[in-house]
Amino acid sequence: MKVHIHITLKPGVLDPQGKAIEQSLSRIGFSQIGEVRQGKFLELVIKDETAEEAEYTARSMCEKLLANTVIEDYSIEVVV
Repeated sequence: MKVHIHITLKPGVLDPQGKAIEQSLSRIGFSQIGEVRQGKFLELVIKDETAEEAEYTARSMCEKLLANTVIEDYSIEVVV
């Protein structure tokens, strides 16, 4: 099963990389940008039998290693 994981900083957590991107975009003429938040995208192939098992495995990976759940949120999409 292919799984997509998006990891982003929680609202209210300072995002210096997002701020730098926002300022750079403004400097090159994209002044309509209001706010940029940077995150991570992972695509995994998980060898589970069902979508439910693959989502559970991905969630366990996020909780144990991939995401810092104190400051990051994550979302999981199983792509069938």
